[in-house]
Amino acid sequence: MPRPPDPAKRRDLLNRVRDYVIRNGLADLSLRPLAQALGTSDRMLLYYFGTKERMIAEALAMFEKRPLLRARPLLDAVGPPRDAAGLRRFLEDVWQQFSAPDMRAVLPLYLEVMAASLLHPDRYGPVMRDMLTEWTDLMASLFRDLGLAEERARAEGALLADASLGLLLVPLADGDWERAGAAFRTLLDRLEPGWQASGEGMPSAHHGR
Repeated sequence: MPRPPDPAKRRDLLNRVRDYVIRNGLADLSLRPLAQALGTSDRMLLYYFGTKERMIAEALAMFEKRPLLRARPLLDAVGPPRDAAGLRRFLEDVWQQFSAPDMRAVLPLYLEVMAASLLHPDRYGPVMRDMLTEWTDLMASLFRDLGLAEERARAEGALLADASLGLLLVPLADGDWERAGAAFRTLLDRLEPGWQASGEGMPSAHHGR
């Protein structure tokens, strides 16, 4: 009976796969050079992860600097925003986390994943969908906390997540983070009044009288 994979060895491999992918990107990634760089074999990587795409997806999911893991501690520290102004403050804090120098160094990898998901939807489409779903779910939960109905909360969450992602892509190419930050604040200027005006799902002031 074959011995089950060693969880500690598996995690160590994922850590090293993640570091390799950050340094080298996805464009020319193949199992044999990756395995050689890690001091193992391509057969061993397939034994532990099944496919190259699954291995990359897991490596990104456990990445301690991935953007979602920057947002959740902020949210835990202040609690769910109770009004539109609080939501805006939280989003501005998240943007500051995204534009920090150490995060800028790893964001190109996510751009590569996005491009790979378009060119090879069968391989990297699920990875990109999982990342986008994480963000949309988080944003939708914030809008639900403001009292928006489910459909509206998900629409607002998708708009904010998708627009923010777009605003992150351009400064990766031209380096103008100041302009991107100004554009993000302008986006919030446009959207925030709509959050304040949304009373759907909120309990009536006369409820129970």
